[in-house]
This record gives sequence, C-alpha cells and structure tokens, in this order.
Amino acid sequence: MRKKVSSSGAAGQPYKKEAQSQRRQPEDPYGAFGHLRDEDHCPSHGVGSQSPDQAFQKDGQTQCHKKWFPVKSHVFHMAETGIFVKDKTMVDFAALQNREQTLAVVGLGYVGLPLAVAFSRHMNVLGFDINAGRIEELRKGHDRTNEVTDEALAAATIEYTCDPADLARAAVIIVAVPTPIDEHRSPDLTPVVGASHTVGRHMPKGCVVVYESTVYPGLTEEICVPILEQESGLTYGTDFTVGYSPERINPGDKVHTLETIKKIVSGSDQATADLLAQVYGSVVKAGIHRASSIKVAEAAKVIENTQRDLNIALMNELAIIFERLGIDTLEVLEAAGTKWNFLPFRPGLVGGHCIGVDPYYLTFKAEEMGFHPEVILAGRRTNDNMGKYVAECLVKRLIKNGNVVSGARVGILGFTFKENVPDLRNTRVVDVIRELKEYNVVPLVHDAEADPAEAMREYGQELVDLDQLRDLDAVLLAVSHKAYAALTPEDIKARCKDGNKAVLMDVKGFFDPQAMRAAGIDYWRL
Repeated sequence: MRKKVSSSGAAGQPYKKEAQSQRRQPEDPYGAFGHLRDEDHCPSHGVGSQSPDQAFQKDGQTQCHKKWFPVKSHVFHMAETGIFVKDKTMVDFAALQNREQTLAVVGLGYVGLPLAVAFSRHMNVLGFDINAGRIEELRKGHDRTNEVTDEALAAATIEYTCDPADLARAAVIIVAVPTPIDEHRSPDLTPVVGASHTVGRHMPKGCVVVYESTVYPGLTEEICVPILEQESGLTYGTDFTVGYSPERINPGDKVHTLETIKKIVSGSDQATADLLAQVYGSVVKAGIHRASSIKVAEAAKVIENTQRDLNIALMNELAIIFERLGIDTLEVLEAAGTKWNFLPFRPGLVGGHCIGVDPYYLTFKAEEMGFHPEVILAGRRTNDNMGKYVAECLVKRLIKNGNVVSGARVGILGFTFKENVPDLRNTRVVDVIRELKEYNVVPLVHDAEADPAEAMREYGQELVDLDQLRDLDAVLLAVSHKAYAALTPEDIKARCKDGNKAVLMDVKGFFDPQAMRAAGIDYWRL
C-alpha cells in the first residue's frame, strides 16, 4: 500500500496553509523570467513594464498599448496562463547564463551545496534551506560537511536564504533534499513531500522544478507534481514543467565530483530535457546522458546503488563462510582479483544515504505493484545483519581470551557511515553498539570526524575523546578514518587493561595484520 503523503513543510517542517490569494506570482512575468532584455523594453514605459494584458503578439513584434517595439530574443504567443516562448520552455538558458534569471537550490546539504557552488560560477544562484543555523554558517563561509572548502565557499556568489518567499524569483528550482527510510524500512517521504509543498506555495508561473533526490520510479510525477499543482494553483505542463536529474555525490570523494561524473537528465517534455542538458552541461564536464523519461531516470538512480548493495552482500556472505572455514577473506579477494573481470567489492557495514536505503525504495514500489522481490531483499537482510554478526564475533573473541563479557569495555573507533567524512546518516555502527549492549558490554565510541552534538541528537550516542579509550578489553575499528593510521600495535596494547589479552577487531581491514599479531594482539578482520 502506498505510503500516505504527509502535509508538511520543507524537510518535514509544519507549515501554515496559505490562501490562494497569498500565493502571489511575480507582478511582472517578463522581469521574472528575463524575456525582455534592456534593449527590448518599451521606450514609453521602461524595462519590463508590460503585463500580460498590456501586450500581445503581432507580426513578430510585441505590441504595447502605448507603443510598438520589437522583441529581439524570442517569438512570443499569448496563452491563458501567460506568455510562453514558442516551442521552448519559458526559462531561457541564455538568460540564466547572463544572470538575468535565477536558479534556486532547495536543500544545502551534501548534495545541494556543491551543486549551488558549481552553478554560481555560471549564473545567479539562490540557496535555500529551512535550517536557519545552516544558512548562518554558510554566510560565515564554512561548510561543516567538508564537501566544500572555505576558499571555494568564499568565491561562490550565492544568495543564501531561509525565507521560502524568495523562491518566487527563481526560474529553475532544484530540489536536493534527503529521502531516507523510516524505522520500518519503508520510504520516508517527509523531506521531499515537505519541500514540494514549500516550493509549490512560492514557485512562479513558468518555472522548471527539478528533483535530484533518490526516489522510486514514478514518485516525481505521482507524488510531487500533484503537490506542486495543489499549492501553486498552476497547471502542470502548461504553467510549469518538471525534470529529474539524480544526484551522484559521493561524500568525501575529491576525485569523483559533480563535475567529473556523467549526469543523467530528464524532463516532462523535450524542451525541459533540452534546457536541463544545457543547465547541467554548464557545470558537468564528464558529459550528459538524456534519459527518455523521468521514470527511466528515477529507475536508473535507484538500481545503481541496489547493484552495489547486492555485490557487497555477496562479499559479506562469503566473509561469514570463510570465517567458519578459517580462511582470511581479504586474502581470498586479493587472489581472485587477479582475474581481469573479477569485481573489486569488499565486505563491510553498509550504511549511508544511498546504498543502505535506495533498495528499499525499489522494493517498496515493486510490492505496491504486486511483485515481491527476492534477491534484492535477501541482499538487504544480509547487509542489515552484519552489525550483529561483528558484535557476536567480538564476544566470542573476548570469551576465547579469558575476558569476562559482562561489563567488558570496548573502544570503538569510528561512528560515521564511511571514512574521512563527518556524515552520520544511516550509520550501521549503531547496530554493533546495540548488539554489544545486549551482552552488557560497555561501548566507548570515538570518531575523528563526526560532530558529537549531532551524534547525540540523532542517535543518543555520546562520543568520547580518544584519550578516554583506556582500560579496555578490546578495540573495534569500525571506520577507517585516516587519523587512526597513526595508531601502532603498542598504542592498541597500551589502551587495554591487559596487553597480553588485547583484542583488535578490524572491520575495515585497516591495520597490518602481521604487525598486530607479531605484537601479541589477537587480531581479527572481516
């Protein structure tokens, strides 16, 4: 059954219902969309002085009630909803490039901020986020996600705002909000639905709304578009169009960036797809792939990470098998990797905003259509159970070394979902911690990158200083932050109560196993 769409504001914030009369469109549709340039204005009335009831098309010229003047940029025709560019969208790419029109990015997180910064080098950009603290932070020139450097942020010409009314000035509105799952592993549409309500209440006539959030095939047109119509009072396909261009941001990756990853674009009509190919092509140097429809683009995104999820699930299942056989998994993968077509996947905890989430969007839609996907969900079950498996392996190791499990102190290195980023979204380290607590083990968690306040707010997890990891019974490396590379076998032993019973659980295969074992540490890796 389809998840009920909540009536909430951007990113799930409540909103006050606005009367239709309050959803004001720009008084001057010419000025809002930049169709009339300075050289095209009516000498009698000034730049952009004509409203739809004052001008109409005749013999290639726009007629003003007071005076005739030529329109050099486009050929216009009248429609009930306003003035359109013949055979094109109402948004003009040249006007965007000339900074006569504005592009807005809704959601300034890991995806939205790099996008806004990149676009600001080529056009006017309005950056909107409902978090006033985030806006203030960016205005001061710092990005706590570390996706954008302070230098790049200082050079960006972005107008930051948390006032949704400012979106009325945007010709193109790009929605880049998260699409998580809930506690039942069903799609949590609160952010994207909330953002659609906010955009719909303030979007101007003639704009293009683009979604970058990962969704199941059909969500943009089945859920988002009706909300935009409802809130704006505008008609889809006539007064506004939509596009979908899935994000491919890999947090912390300075090689595979927005500019260097090929971008998929799609539109509700050919003109919109053409426009988005130009817009994204101005910043993405790797090239543009035009999907034939929005649904195709949505499906492409959701299977990218589903494929990775399944491959990692295979590696995790192999790791469990090889553990029972007494074989080192990474040594097996290294040997198998000498074959030219063997894929280089490794076992591990699968978290984050994409790989551990996207498959559930696809399976949700599949089940809604009456099909129960076996393979995808089997992979998800395997990966979702790896935290429990790692914790159980640690408990067995403690018992083997003569340590008392109940009350044992375990230092956990790393809490983010991946290395060298402060990103805590959907971290699966929490699964390890939860399972250890079931055995009355005391986990002490340190992370070299994460914000302690965010960890407490989102997970109720206290992060401690590295110096507090003392008198331990075991150390568990959960995330391979580069800061932990400085830890030597002597450091590990010094942090344990009894160096002769030191246990090191290396989930990421980060440390040198030979060096650790030579120092007398009971070393284990996934």
